[in-house]
Formats: sequence, C-alpha cells, structure tokens
Amino acid sequence: MQNIIRQSENLSTPPYLWLGRQEYSHFLKKMQQYVTGFNGEEWVWFCEHEHVFTTGRRGINNSKVDLGAPFVATERGGETTYHGLGQLMMYPIIDLKKHDLNVRDYVYLLEESIIQLLEAYDLQSQRDCGFPGVWLNNKKVAALGIRVSQGIAWHGMALNVSTDLSWFSKINPCGTSRKATSLQQSGIQDLNLKTISQQWFKIFTSLLKTKKGYSSS
Repeated sequence: MQNIIRQSENLSTPPYLWLGRQEYSHFLKKMQQYVTGFNGEEWVWFCEHEHVFTTGRRGINNSKVDLGAPFVATERGGETTYHGLGQLMMYPIIDLKKHDLNVRDYVYLLEESIIQLLEAYDLQSQRDCGFPGVWLNNKKVAALGIRVSQGIAWHGMALNVSTDLSWFSKINPCGTSRKATSLQQSGIQDLNLKTISQQWFKIFTSLLKTKKGYSSS
C-alpha cells in the first residue's frame, strides 16, 4: 500500500511515498525511468527490498562465497553491499540546484539525517572520514550510494533496522573489512519500518529546508 505525505505546499520540500516491499531490479528500472523523464517533481521514496547484492559504478563483485541472492550492477557510487528484509531504504529524488546543494554537502546531509534519527533512539552514531555512511560502535549501521544526473540526485541510503546481518558476511561490505550492525542488535525492539521511515522523512526534509547539519566547508 502506498502512502503519501505532503509538506505545506509553499515549502520546497518533496513529498514522502511508502512503497512497501520491492524487488530490486524492478524498482531500479522504475527509478531510472522516473529520473530520465524527470519533470521537476521531487520525491522521497521509502521501501525494503527482497534479498539482493548491489554494486556501484566500479562494478566490483567483492563477494567471498556464493551469494545466494541476485547480484545487480548499478549506476550509483560505492562498492558492493547487501539489501534485504528488515533494512529500510530511503531514495530521495532531489534537484540539488533547487536546494543550493553540492554533492559533498548533500552526502553530509544524508548522513546527518541518520545521526539525528538514531539520537531519537538514544543511539550515538558518527561519520568515519573517508568512508561514506554512518557508524555505530565502530560498525556500519547505514550505507549510502548516490548518482547525480544533470543535477538530479537519486539512489540513496540504507539503514539496518532488524536486518539479518549474516548476509553481510558473504561480502566485504562497501570495500571495508568492518562489520555491520543494526538498531535491533543495539537493543532497540518493536521496530516498524514504516514508522521509522516517517520519522526519517521528517528529519531529512527539515535538514533539506533549513540546511542545518550540512558541511559548508
């Protein structure tokens, strides 16, 4: 079931759309088509995916064993990662020029949205210089990979909520040897992806509107 939340019409913030569970290849094709025909209408899509491994433009399959799930090469930045059940995906389709953002500041803003979201659960997370994403107790809790096409940013960010972390053992996640973690592994219980997506959306769009929390250096 799709649910749309629209902010005040006079604000330059995109609406929310919950897409539920999505098979990755089909979803990727829909996203590619939307960006190719972009008409100025921005969105923030949320979903979870069926088991899949994806890689970015480097196209490296750094798997250690037989993956046991599809492997899909994409146009995003970054290396190989896993997406699957219990992982919340955020896919903003954003006109960076409209929001006066460069790519570096946009990545910083994405990371900040997760840091603030986890603060609401009393979890202190942080960036790690040189490694895009967000880290919790020296383990990766959120990964990101974006693509910018003619000023339009797409692809997005993955947050491990109640993910089966054993899937990450099949790869060298995002080119690092460090382990993954999740909200559930950190002791947060009764987690609902849709509810968390709505919290994340409010934080992300607030940052997008105010530009607070992004690096201007």
